[in-house]
Amino acid sequence: MAVRDEAFRGWPAEALQFYEGLEADNSKTYWAAHQQVYDEMVLGPMTALLAELKSEFGKGKVFRPNRDVRFSADKSPYKLHIGATLGLSYIQLSAKALAAASGMHRMAADQLDRYRHAVADEQTGTDLEQAVRDAQRHGIEVHGHDNLKTAPKGYSIDRPRLALLQHKGLTAWREWPVARWLATATTTQRITGFLRATQPLNDWLITHVGATTLPQRRR
Repeated sequence: MAVRDEAFRGWPAEALQFYEGLEADNSKTYWAAHQQVYDEMVLGPMTALLAELKSEFGKGKVFRPNRDVRFSADKSPYKLHIGATLGLSYIQLSAKALAAASGMHRMAADQLDRYRHAVADEQTGTDLEQAVRDAQRHGIEVHGHDNLKTAPKGYSIDRPRLALLQHKGLTAWREWPVARWLATATTTQRITGFLRATQPLNDWLITHVGATTLPQRRR
C-alpha cells in the first residue's frame, strides 16, 4: 500500500498499539493482518516528519521493518520499532518511547585516527568540548562507545581531553517516554530541538572525522 503524503501531526495511539501487538506476536501472520495500520499509522507519520524536516536537516531515510536474522539466534522477523536516519542523526519510535540520536556510534580505523588527532589539537579539541556542553545544556546525553581503559597508543595518559580520546565512537542520545503529546505538534518541536542542539556536534564530526574511505564488509 502506498503511504499517503500528508502533513505530520504526530503518531496516534494506534501506532503504539501496533508495536505492543507485534511484541506479543512477532509473526508474519500478525504483520499481514496489520499491514494497513503500519502503513498509515506508523510509516505514514514518519515519512511526513522526514519531509517536514528536510528543508533544514536534509533528506531522511526510513529503515526497513524486517530484522536481519542471518547471524542472530533470535529469528523474530520484525523490529519492534521504526527508525530513520537524517544525516548523522537518527529517529526511533517504539511502543515505549520516542528517541533521537546523533553522532558516530562506531568509527572505522581511519575515522578514529582523524578523530583522535582533532581531539588532541588544542583548538579543534576545545571546539568539540564546547559542542558537547551545548548538547548537554539541553538535557541531552553525550557518551562514548567501546571506550579504552587507558590512553590510546601514541597519546600520553596526562593528555588533555583524555576521556574524549578514549572513545571509539561519540553519540548524543535523548529518549522521551510515550505520552499524549506524541499525537501533537509537540513531537515535531522535541525532535527539531534535539537536532538543532546536536548540530554543532555533527558539524564537528563531519568536518574533522568525515566518512571512512576503507572498504566496508558486507553483511
